[in-house]
Amino acid sequence: MDFKSLTYFITVAEELNFTKAAEKLCMSQPPLSNQIKALERELDTVLFIRGGRFLQLTEAGKLYYRHAKEILALANKASSEVRALGKGMTGKISIGLVEGSAPNIASKWIESFMQLYPGISFKIVDGNSDELIDKLRSGLINLAVITNPCDYTLLNSFNVGQEQITAFMSKDNPLAKLPGNTISLSSLKDQPLIVPSRPAHVDMIYKWFKEIDAKPKIICEMDNYLDVAALSGSNIGISLFPKTSYVPNPQLVAKDVVDSERYIDYMFVWLKGKPLSLIYETFIDHVKNSL
Repeated sequence: MDFKSLTYFITVAEELNFTKAAEKLCMSQPPLSNQIKALERELDTVLFIRGGRFLQLTEAGKLYYRHAKEILALANKASSEVRALGKGMTGKISIGLVEGSAPNIASKWIESFMQLYPGISFKIVDGNSDELIDKLRSGLINLAVITNPCDYTLLNSFNVGQEQITAFMSKDNPLAKLPGNTISLSSLKDQPLIVPSRPAHVDMIYKWFKEIDAKPKIICEMDNYLDVAALSGSNIGISLFPKTSYVPNPQLVAKDVVDSERYIDYMFVWLKGKPLSLIYETFIDHVKNSL
């Protein structure tokens, strides 16, 4: 079995006529018929029902047709990508980065990748995790760095970083005047809280408080870090956000949330079942090797 015999079989399967298939392959009919018979002997199964002027695929033939198409498509893809690599990779990589540490995490991959492949450029899109997942599904971007949790049935993923959850509060809040740069989750159970609007993050915060037999007092859900700083600085509530969300502000005090250390995980993701071009596959390998 080789690529030539696969091509012969696919052509016959699509034409369902040896004469027409032979004409399409620019060969005579008897050698083509012999090639198919040899393939059937090799597989020890009948691929075509022969009778009259036209052929019919058996169930085994239908299955083999699907696999043969996939094999040839993969071989053609490999050949074209190797040729492209030999000429030097060029193109644009579209990637979404969630707010927080994602831009800092991704910057080192992007810089080192462009040094290796000067013909590559990047299109960077920002947004919250749910917005970036929607952009992946619509095809506006092909890769993203988002925060956990995510839908692992939809996305390929691997962890690229972690960030401490921090409480941002007004300097006038009594908790801000306590000594040290940390605060326990239990200290926040009766405090008005401002949290990220992503439903998965809200659920996560509820689970954290459930661990201490409490329920969070959430008064506001939002995403814009500048607005978070403004509300927290005005003593409207205490914000629970990743540490890099902190915007220097003389009205704010930041304290890391302890109690088993509360973290946000950053995940590098792309859609399952969506073939990616060589430059994307090479970049994904580059990111994995950089960790």
